[in-house]
Parts: sequence; structure tokens; C-alpha cells
Amino acid sequence: MSRISVRGFAVASATAVTTVGAVVGVASGATAQVSDDNFEATAADTTLLADIPAGQQAQVQTASLTQQAEAQASAADTAAQKSAEESARLQAAKDATAKKQAADDKAEQEKKEAAEAKAKAEAEKKAKESTVSIASFSAQSSYTVAEVQAIARQLVPADQFQCFSNIVNHESTWNYKAQNASSGAYGLVQALPGSKMASAGADWQTNPATQIKWGLGYMDDRYGSPCGAWSFWQANNWY
Repeated sequence: MSRISVRGFAVASATAVTTVGAVVGVASGATAQVSDDNFEATAADTTLLADIPAGQQAQVQTASLTQQAEAQASAADTAAQKSAEESARLQAAKDATAKKQAADDKAEQEKKEAAEAKAKAEAEKKAKESTVSIASFSAQSSYTVAEVQAIARQLVPADQFQCFSNIVNHESTWNYKAQNASSGAYGLVQALPGSKMASAGADWQTNPATQIKWGLGYMDDRYGSPCGAWSFWQANNWY
């Protein structure tokens, strides 16, 4: 008895069913007739399921189950690979975003530190220049407006001089001995009280250079610059 394929198994089973049906039909007296020749020919070409050895039936079933298992395993492997690739892509994108943010934060911090260092250096330079310039002025018993303005031009940065001058014009009209009778404010920039200017020099009452030095420092500390102080003065009529 020869081995048959799975396809042969299916054909044989179907043929067997047909053959059995034919036999049952004849036995029950059905009107349909099947010639002896056709029946014999069909039966002769048919291999029934019962004719297949039990071992070969098990092989056919095992082969089918193996193919199904292999197909499922292949599909699972493909899905797992796609999932792993997607996870890797998302993690790479996340890492790139974090790296870029870290780089941006570092650049911003460096920029801020550079700006602070520059501002500090400029402030120190101004303070040093002011000190040197004041020391270079010889004390006089009195000063004209032109002389006071000349001193201011040497002490105040050129791009800030006009703003500084605007404030002094409004506060004292460049009179370094100007005193407000009601408030007690004193000097070119009308410090209140005038004794505040002692931090710039003991001669604050008689030396316009000392008053200018103090006024410039006050405007820088409180408003960032004489122009910052002038903007505030325009909005409030005081600074």
C-alpha cells in the first residue's frame, strides 16, 4: 500500500464519502442508479481514509500542526522585530531631543555668564576711570558752569553725557552748590541728603568732580545708566 500526500488524503476522503453515499443510496432503494461499471471504476481508483495506516495519518496531522506553529512563530518574530525597531526609533528621538535641550541650555548659560562678565568688566572700568579722573583734578575755590561741564564730559561716558546733562539741568542748572531750601537736597544732582555724597569724597560740598562721580554711580546702580535715569525722570519728574 503506497503513502499518499495531504492532498491525496483529502481527495481520498471525499471520494470515499461519495462512494459510501452511493452504496447507501442503492441499499435504500433510491431511484438514482449507479451502474456497476462506474461504481467499480470509482471504487477501484479510491483510497479510503481507513486504508491509510494509522502511522501515516499521524504524520499528516503532525505535518499540518508543525506548519501552523512555524507560521505563528514567524509572525510573532516579525511583530517582535517591528516593535523593537519602533522602540529604538522612539528612544533615539527622545535622546536627540534631550541632547539638543542640554546643548541649548548650556549655550544660554554661557551667553548669560559672558554678558554678566562683560557688564562687570565695564563697571569696573568705569569706576577705575572715574577714580583716576577725579584724582587728576586740582581743587579750586570755585568753578564756573563751563568748568563743571568740562569735568562732567571727562567723567561721564560720551554716549551717556546728554542724558546726564538733562538731569543736572533740571535738578541744579549745573550749580554745584545748589541747595533745596525745603528738602535739603544738595549739589549738581540734588542728592538727598547731600551727605550721601561723602561716599565719593569728603569734599562733596565744594568739589563738582566728587558730586559727578557720586551722581554717575547712583544712576548706574539704580537705573543702569544715566539714560535709564533720564527715562525715569521724564515719566516721574524725579529720579
